[in-house]
Amino acid sequence: MKKIIISHAFLAVCSIMMAQESPYNAIVAADGSGDYKTINEAISAAPEGRTAPWLILVKKGDYREHVVVPESKPFIHLIGQDKDNTAIRLNLNVGGAPNGTEKPGKTAYWNHSVHNPASPVHGFDGEVVLVNAPHFYTEGISYINDWGTESSNGPQALAIYSNADCGAFNDCSFRSFQDTWRTVKSDSGRHYIKDCYIEGAVDYFYGGGDVLAENCTFYNVRSGSVIVAPSHDNPKYGYAFINCTVDGNAEAADGKQKLGRPWKGSPRTVYINTTMRIPIAEEGWSDMATVPALFAEYGSRDANGNPIDLSKRKTYYKYRKREGGGSCPATITREEAEKYNYENMISSRDGWNPREIMVKLPAPKNLAYADGKFSWQPVDGAAGYIVYDGDEIIATTTATSFIRPEIATALKVRAVNSYGAKGKLGVL
Repeated sequence: MKKIIISHAFLAVCSIMMAQESPYNAIVAADGSGDYKTINEAISAAPEGRTAPWLILVKKGDYREHVVVPESKPFIHLIGQDKDNTAIRLNLNVGGAPNGTEKPGKTAYWNHSVHNPASPVHGFDGEVVLVNAPHFYTEGISYINDWGTESSNGPQALAIYSNADCGAFNDCSFRSFQDTWRTVKSDSGRHYIKDCYIEGAVDYFYGGGDVLAENCTFYNVRSGSVIVAPSHDNPKYGYAFINCTVDGNAEAADGKQKLGRPWKGSPRTVYINTTMRIPIAEEGWSDMATVPALFAEYGSRDANGNPIDLSKRKTYYKYRKREGGGSCPATITREEAEKYNYENMISSRDGWNPREIMVKLPAPKNLAYADGKFSWQPVDGAAGYIVYDGDEIIATTTATSFIRPEIATALKVRAVNSYGAKGKLGVL
């Protein structure tokens, strides 16, 4: 019988690794290194009726799935490793069956339509990600509808439909062509969007609710793109884009771009202190089905920081399918612009504070690696840490050290706050 000798050092390593806990409730990894391989599996396993965040970390990878957050599962926090390497994507659209009148080559969409019984996405909802639960938070993920980005054509192909109150979005990317992002139906629903990238060509940010977007980029991908098509009935504020950027590719730099058009109801949209890196049509806005309650700007400037002449902006709107129309202002005053702020639009009703969720903790200090142990100084306010070797996540832990007996090439660590949001990166 062979004698098995287990060293004290090996036992110590095992003890430390077993004792370490993760600040996340679940980890998704396409390569099988997490608790789940798909995002839907992690959401399905999350408890219902939460009143506190349920933290899901998604490691880098392409997650090709139709993700649904049901109404019964509020407070899902979906945290990606980073938006450049972590994507939820699918090739789908909502195009109807061809009727023979289409131009040659214009029926390719049918292979990816949710209405086509032979399509792999048959029966899905009309978006890649559907959020029906309140208090959803996400960061560090790209939401991509591959039909839109690959075809650069319609029909409608949503990347996300965020249909619930208290939706918060930070450092994410949303990409398609037509109808990229649909916001909440209800006028009482709120979204706070920060440091995000939204790409499309046709009404690619549309819907309802009080939505505040700060420091975001709206990227146009064809000539004559239209950014918003809101459908408010009687919102308190509507859409407000503050300190944002309007940009686009070479096709979109021809001066034919429009800031928006009124879909239905009495829509409201204001652009405040926005930088237009590509030229916008001098009228700024376009007709659609109704008359907006307010389509206006304040402090718009060009790529060089010069004020844009708003004197020729559109103020009279015609109905698309009936006679008549009506007017609305094209500009607002400084005093009016100041009312569109975080406190008024987001937190005044019930104290909801998504900025607190998004707090980026500082990088850990005094990183050290010796005898197979990677350690660092605690970060105030940290609920835990993510440990990397190169661009691979190798651990999540509530401790301030991690045993890495294998050869370490590029150890890094970042703190995680109590909402799951990632802090700044510390590099050994």
